[in-house]
Amino acid sequence: MPFSVHRIASSLAGRLLDALAPRLSMAERTSPCTKIGLVHLSDHYRTLISSGAPLPRIQDVGFRVFSQFDEDGILLFLLAVVGRGPGIFVDIGAGDGVTASNCANLALNLGFHGLMVDANAEKVRRAELFYAGHPDTSQYPPRCCCAMVTRGNINSLILDGGVKGEIDVLSIDIDGNDYWVWKTIECVQPRIVVAEVHVEFGKRSIVVPYDDNFTWQSGGSPYYAGASAGAMTKLAADLGYRLVGANRYGFNAFYLRNDLAIETIPTMQVDELLSHPRTVARELLFEDIKDLPFVQV
Repeated sequence: MPFSVHRIASSLAGRLLDALAPRLSMAERTSPCTKIGLVHLSDHYRTLISSGAPLPRIQDVGFRVFSQFDEDGILLFLLAVVGRGPGIFVDIGAGDGVTASNCANLALNLGFHGLMVDANAEKVRRAELFYAGHPDTSQYPPRCCCAMVTRGNINSLILDGGVKGEIDVLSIDIDGNDYWVWKTIECVQPRIVVAEVHVEFGKRSIVVPYDDNFTWQSGGSPYYAGASAGAMTKLAADLGYRLVGANRYGFNAFYLRNDLAIETIPTMQVDELLSHPRTVARELLFEDIKDLPFVQV
């Protein structure tokens, strides 16, 4: 009898902990301690600049709060160095707005407002419910939009979301037409752009051809999507941006507008972005798609 009761109690406790774990994790990620730590780190970077002390390398500032890997730390560093603008982001391919998000930390811990766009209706619904219910954003949640993003509708989607002019961060991760969509955006002028690149393409300057209906599932291979780092960096240069960093695996590239932090943040070469051992190994995957059509840029 006592053993049976103990076993039942242990089972109930285990289930309760399993149910609470995501909430505890969220509580930790948006706690006052986390917010204070982020503010202090940002102030530390600004103090280094004002004192003339050397800044850390961008490869050394990354960490994850909500992002997939170390993007949150890189964004905090860049925003500290270039200064905060209007406190607005646009997240194209936002998913549920929280999981592996480049902008959730901005919204929840740094007080940014913005627009989140995704083609998955269920994920957009979850994002709306989450931000409307979270105490850090409930009074003024980010706008969420469900749409299949194309180069024909992207400017209208952003404008209809109430965003125009200068913004702090544009994040693009739509697993396909990222290059073509960024090339088309005219209604906002981001200070920082985070764009997914496909390291599997290696040093080639190539892009998968544009297709209004393209998704990575429709490409025939999960590796046949988007643009190489070289192609995206050429586009960035054409649009007035320079490559300054990437996440540790090189597939999320960070571009800074040319009028910002010229003397404090060095330009990164594409070769540096492709230097991680995992990235080097993934170029072997190009053999599976090398005969598919690409656009040379």
